[in-house]
Amino acid sequence: VLFRSNIRECDAIVHVVRCFEDENVIHVDGSVDPVRDIETINLELIFADLEVLERRIAKTQKSANNDKSLKKELEILKELKALLEDGRPASAYETDDNDSANFVASLCLLTAKPVIYAANVKEEDLADDGASNPHVAAVRDYAAAHRSKVFCVSAQIEEEISALDESEKADYLEALGISASGLDKLIAASYELLGLISFLTTGEDETRAWTITKGSKAPQAAGK
Repeated sequence: VLFRSNIRECDAIVHVVRCFEDENVIHVDGSVDPVRDIETINLELIFADLEVLERRIAKTQKSANNDKSLKKELEILKELKALLEDGRPASAYETDDNDSANFVASLCLLTAKPVIYAANVKEEDLADDGASNPHVAAVRDYAAAHRSKVFCVSAQIEEEISALDESEKADYLEALGISASGLDKLIAASYELLGLISFLTTGEDETRAWTITKGSKAPQAAGK
C-alpha cells in the first residue's frame, strides 16, 4: 500500500525486472519469467486503481442527477472501471476531448502512467545491451506492444560504480565495454518518455541546466 501511494503522484513508473539466471539468487516464483513478473505487478496496480474508481463512482453518483458535468464524469469513471475489469490499463482509454483527458489525468491512476522497464541483467549482457538475452527480448516485445521503454541495467555493477569518482567510473565502464551507466540510461529514457530536454543557461559565475518540456520557447523555459 505504501509503495502505491508513493508512486501515485509520480509522472512515470520505472519497473525493474529480473532478466538473469542465477541458482544462488532464488526467485519467489521458482523461475525467471520477466513477462509473468510484469503482469503480476500490473494486476496489483489494476486492483489499486479499481479501488480508487469504485470510491469515486460511489461519491459521484450521489450528486450526478443534479449536475450535468458530474454525469459526464460518472460516465468516464464507469468506462475506466470496465476497462480495468477487462484487464487493460487506464492508459488504454482513448478520447479526443481535452476536458475528458484532463479529468482522467486528475485521477492519478497508476495504470495510466507511462512505464519504463529496467531489465536487470548480468555484467556480461551489458556489452551488447542484452541483445543475446532471451529474457530481455521478451521484455522488449512486451514493452513495444504496450508503448513502453526498455533499457538494460546491472544492479550489481551500479552498486559497484556508486562508490567510484567520475574518472574511475569512466574507466570502469570503458573496461566493461559500455558507454553509459544504468543511471545515465534511466535519465535518458525518462527524458524521452516524458518529452523533456535540458535548457542550458550561461552567466559569468556559472552554467546551469534546466529541465523543460520539449518544444518550449526560451521565454517559457525562463519562466516568463
